[in-house]
Amino acid sequence: MEIAVLALGCFWGPEKKYGQLDGVYRTEVGYCGGNSPNTNYREVCTGTTNHAEAVKLEFDPKIITYEQIIKKFFEFHDPTTLNSQGPDFGTQYRSEIFYLNDDQKNIAQKVVDDVNKKLSGKVVTKLSELKNYCTAEEYHQKYLEKR
Repeated sequence: MEIAVLALGCFWGPEKKYGQLDGVYRTEVGYCGGNSPNTNYREVCTGTTNHAEAVKLEFDPKIITYEQIIKKFFEFHDPTTLNSQGPDFGTQYRSEIFYLNDDQKNIAQKVVDDVNKKLSGKVVTKLSELKNYCTAEEYHQKYLEKR
């Protein structure tokens, strides 16, 4: 199994879409790229933590490759809108790929470059080393309780 961590705006829609793909065995919503290893929804919404809403995937690379996951990343959201997706605005809704190693970095950069060429240089997706990922379990539990 391998892991991918991706920020595509609000994490609920992408989590559901990735969870339906063959080879993706576990999804988890969380926050990544911020100033500290722990945060929560309320803090992230202040815009001061520098975290992005993210989806963490566990996948079998024999069934779905990291490159295929990154290509889906660009199908599942608009990579040309800075710090927003649909009705959601703020730095936590940015488009960002968090890589775990040089192989992931190189694969992601190649796909970003290809998509950026097709979109005439309008891609704003960031490519960053994985930093300070934490689950959104607290928020997720509150969300489920309200349903």
